[in-house]
Amino acid sequence: MPTLTYRDALNQALREEMQRDDTVFLMGEEVGVYQGAYKVSRGLLDEFGPMRVVDTPITELGFAGVGVGAAMVGLRPVIEFMTWNFALLAVDQLVNSAAKMRYMSNGQVGVPAVFRGPGGAALQLAAQHSQAFESWYAHIPGLKVVTPATPADAKGLLKSAIRDDNPVVFIEGEMLYNTKGEVPDGEHVVPLGRADIKREGADVTLVCHSKTVSVALKAAEQLASNGVNPEVVDLRTIRPLDVDAILNSVAKTHRCVVVEEGWPFAGIGAQVVDHIQREAFDELDAPVLRVTGADVPMPYNKQLERAAKADPEKIVAAVNQVLYRE
Repeated sequence: MPTLTYRDALNQALREEMQRDDTVFLMGEEVGVYQGAYKVSRGLLDEFGPMRVVDTPITELGFAGVGVGAAMVGLRPVIEFMTWNFALLAVDQLVNSAAKMRYMSNGQVGVPAVFRGPGGAALQLAAQHSQAFESWYAHIPGLKVVTPATPADAKGLLKSAIRDDNPVVFIEGEMLYNTKGEVPDGEHVVPLGRADIKREGADVTLVCHSKTVSVALKAAEQLASNGVNPEVVDLRTIRPLDVDAILNSVAKTHRCVVVEEGWPFAGIGAQVVDHIQREAFDELDAPVLRVTGADVPMPYNKQLERAAKADPEKIVAAVNQVLYRE
């Protein structure tokens, strides 16, 4: 299989879907002439023209609304936000229009749109540009929420999201665009709502998604050098959530640590823990622990920023705690 960056895997998915279906178009700030803030749309304007790769003003509320309207009349828009931090200006369109339209029309009008862009922290982008919002959108009935961690999943999940008949919030890890991995040739589609075991193990389950998958894998290697064999479960899709994959892994390992980039209060990890304690309580040999970002706005200072993020050392400490190895 060829090795691609996360960025190029997304680009490949967009190109293939636009070639396959002429109702698919891309719209957002700098997606055309500049080829995307993170170069995900490189080459698409030259191939498909300005009617299908549409540069917009800096008006997230406006072009998100245009996307909702276009989806309602039969097109399949892919709306790029330069960052999900900026998409706060478009929350009304996502929550009150895209998510509600099928319900309010009694199933007569769908919104087959993908809203995508980078989320989470990068390096010293500070409090207003470093936020992980997946738990916000996962809270809303009618939205699907997808968070790929690898180039292969980025391509396969984006293709599935574009083909889905419901609005999909597609959050790309801001630190993942340059990461590389093998991506299958040809038609590669990853179903929404299906988690993936990124590392088989027997001693403890690490549940993670997006950027924290690579963090959890690094922690797993450190733990393995000390005789602990963790299993790493990549959720891939937050809503719908693959609860069976989580429960099956916990039934095998009997211990669990949930890792996420976002804040602890009302985070994705809280939902995962709720499923485990309700549906797999008798399988547990220790309480489920969570490793999250700090419950603060992201600092600009490099050392404070590092301290605020989930990292392998925090995961190792949590695993040692559930294994009673402190």
